[in-house]
This record gives sequence, C-alpha cells and structure tokens, in this order.
Amino acid sequence: MTAIIILALLAALGYVAFHISRQPDVFRVERSININAPADSIFPWMNNPKRAAEWSPWVQMDPTGDYRYEGPEAGVGAITVWSGKKSGAGKLTVTHEIQGQRVTMCLDFIRPMKCTNTVEYTLTPTSDGTNVSWVMFGPNNVIGKAMSLFMNCDKICGDQFEIGLRNLKKKVEG
Repeated sequence: MTAIIILALLAALGYVAFHISRQPDVFRVERSININAPADSIFPWMNNPKRAAEWSPWVQMDPTGDYRYEGPEAGVGAITVWSGKKSGAGKLTVTHEIQGQRVTMCLDFIRPMKCTNTVEYTLTPTSDGTNVSWVMFGPNNVIGKAMSLFMNCDKICGDQFEIGLRNLKKKVEG
C-alpha cells in the first residue's frame, strides 16, 4: 500500500515537473490604447515617476503604501521605490528614453517574489492621436513557470495595464 502511494506521488510530481518544463523561458504582457493627444503631451506622464503615480493602477489599488522618489524628477535615473500591503515592494528605474517615443525601465520586485523585469512604454502616432503600448517582459524562472500553471500572468498584469492605460487616457484627454 505504501509503495502505491509513493508511486502515485512520484507520478504526480513527474506530471507537474513535465508541465513546468514546457512553460516558456520568457514572459511578455502587452496592452495598448489610443489616446486623442500628441505623443509629446503623453510622454511626461510616463518618464516622470510622480506623474506616473497619478494614473498607476497599483498606487490606486494600494494608496496607503509607502512611495518614495529618488534621482532626477524625470528621465533616465528617475526612480520609484515602494512598499505596500497589496502592491508588494520594489524599485522602478527609468533606464532609457527617446523623447516622445519610448520609455524603458528596470522593474526590480522584492516582494512578494524577487525578480527583475523590463517595462516599456511606446508611443506611436496615429491618424487620431497616439497609440500607447505598455509592455512588461522578463525571464520566466522555475518558480514563475510553476506559478503559471495555476495563474495567468498575462490576464492578471494585463488587466492592471488596461486599468492604468484607461486612467492615463482620462488624465491626458481630461
């Protein structure tokens, strides 16, 4: 009887390990929205951490969290450090920007799970304004692969990106 239980547990572990190994080595979440405004009027809402906090879905979700800003007010080197009950803890640093076109940031999560990802905002002119794209991507380690068996990162983060982009649209167009 004990041997059957052990074999069943080993088979279950093998099944889970197989499915973990089949998950992609990188993840990518992307959402976009069209905003009826020129890229140059949207850009300052992205490369300035204090202004970005005004439309951030995570600040909205965890308004009592501790948010600190370091470095320059905007542009390369501008940093947000946060710690909150719902938003976890981490650091977001602007690492590269192309005026009116793109902002790239390094996102270092400390809690609930340590990881480092890249975040990019891209602004593309359209006939009726600007398409704003919000992307997060990074390595999918073993823990991330295992978690993806039980939760959909694209849905969870993507839903937050959609809320944030709608908030941004209201700020810019309002």
